[in-house]
Amino acid sequence: MDITGVVAIISVFGIIPLCIFLVHRHRERKALIEKGLSAELLVSATKDRTQESLKYGILLIGLAIGILVGNILDEYTRMSEEVSYFSMIFLFGGLALLTFYSLAKKNKE
Repeated sequence: MDITGVVAIISVFGIIPLCIFLVHRHRERKALIEKGLSAELLVSATKDRTQESLKYGILLIGLAIGILVGNILDEYTRMSEEVSYFSMIFLFGGLALLTFYSLAKKNKE
């Protein structure tokens, strides 16, 4: 079983958005400093870090379950390796985000 390709694709699609985010954040902060404002304006005081941690925790659990189910499908069905892994990773990642959304919505009410 060789999942090097899967890991490479996931890494590429994870690194590119991260670089874009970091460059954008740097430009925002640089513009604020040039105007004489504090970069602390970008940090929301009301933002709850526990909600963010919960979201990423549920997402990572969903991705791990997706990888496990993808491996099971790859081993015990005639489905190709790429299709089994990618479909299950996206399926369980999406289900994890929907689960977080429902939990967050219930906590707001």
